[in-house]
Amino acid sequence: MTAAITVRPGRLREAAEQIEKSTGLRVQIIGGVLVMSPPPQGKHAGVIRLLRRQLDPLLPSGTDMYEVSSIAMPDDHEDYATPDLIVLPTDWDRDDSWLADPRDVTLAVEVISGSERARGIADKTRWYAIAAVALLLAVDPRNGTWTLYSHPRDGAYQGVLHGTYGEPVPLPAPLTGELSTTAFPRYGN
Repeated sequence: MTAAITVRPGRLREAAEQIEKSTGLRVQIIGGVLVMSPPPQGKHAGVIRLLRRQLDPLLPSGTDMYEVSSIAMPDDHEDYATPDLIVLPTDWDRDDSWLADPRDVTLAVEVISGSERARGIADKTRWYAIAAVALLLAVDPRNGTWTLYSHPRDGAYQGVLHGTYGEPVPLPAPLTGELSTTAFPRYGN
């Protein structure tokens, strides 16, 4: 189950680090709120594995896929998000920072967990738009759907494309190609 708590400003990152160390939960700070998630289910990981296999040949030169890497919110030293999968320049391999610049993100992928609530999903999507992450792919194994968000402007994505499992995800440049969703697992099946 995903949970959210509020901590005094200026202490959020410290609280997030302590929670991660003591519980093993994944912690993000979305809009000034600590958001905690348990380790993903096997089907959650399965979607990520299938996406990695398909994305690999579509990656622009000089980029690669990373898991467990976080994105900083510009002009806010507290907020950060940790997508399930992120495409960044391969220079990330040699970076001492743990927070990537959102301008460097080619694609962020969020696989919705079985316990996420609609408000949390909307808040996270808005966060990515405010941070100006160019492309966000949200895959929802609860109901077998996906949404591709593009063209962030003024804190909202201008391009929103919805689809269901079985329909390919058409990726724009620089990831030109399609992702098959046919084999994506659904929760509860």
